[in-house]
Amino acid sequence: MKKKLLAVLLTACLAMVVVAGCGSSSSKSSSSSSDTKNDSKTFVIGVDDTFPPMGFRNKKNKIVGFDIDLAREAAKRMNMKFKVQAINWDTKEMELNKNNIDAIWNGLSITDERKKKMDFTTPYLENDQVIVVKKDSSINSVSDLAGKTVGCQKGSSAEDALKANPIYDKIAGGSPTEFDENVSCFQDLDAGRIDAMVVDSVVAKYYIKKHNSDFKIVGESLQPEQYGVAVKKGNTKMLNKIQKALDDMKADGTAGKISTKWFGEDIIYNK
Repeated sequence: MKKKLLAVLLTACLAMVVVAGCGSSSSKSSSSSSDTKNDSKTFVIGVDDTFPPMGFRNKKNKIVGFDIDLAREAAKRMNMKFKVQAINWDTKEMELNKNNIDAIWNGLSITDERKKKMDFTTPYLENDQVIVVKKDSSINSVSDLAGKTVGCQKGSSAEDALKANPIYDKIAGGSPTEFDENVSCFQDLDAGRIDAMVVDSVVAKYYIKKHNSDFKIVGESLQPEQYGVAVKKGNTKMLNKIQKALDDMKADGTAGKISTKWFGEDIIYNK
């Protein structure tokens, strides 16, 4: 009798393990599918979510910003749902190529090198790469970076601007200190762990004003540039849809209003 009872209990336990295992597998599969890109009716943009004021997380952990507002309005005009996807900025091209996102819309500078890997809209904002230091710094020009520790975001146009300048080989260590995002770079500058940083002027001006920071922009611009929206190479259909939405937003003044909201003035590039 005891043997029979033991056999029944073992069978029941085995059944429970099998059921539990199936449930776990199903749950994991469901979770994975929710991480993939939505259907063709959803416009998914990839962003660096630590890049104020273009795209960043507010106190409620929601991604907001100038580019987010522009992209949301564009999605509305394209009759598509809108989704923001935080990505690793250093692997942004891969995110496009794998179709994880439809576009990169996040203060992306248009460069000849990037044009080889992605297709761009016409520019919607002008920008340049600048040097930021603490107010009491002795650094006043690009040449003053010689022997100094300089920081920048990894994979950014700030890094490209540094590499293209003769000062690159003269900075401490022969190369910049790389950061995953600009906020950490600003924090290290404030703490004195680096002597200077190179960053987008629109980001520098916003950060200094927003945080009432003890920073200043010095010297001449390292590299003037323009922002554009990028799509996967050859995705002409999506590019044309975004371009039309952008053109219409510029023409009816919507883009200018969004600019004024974030920058206090209309700095939309209309040429």
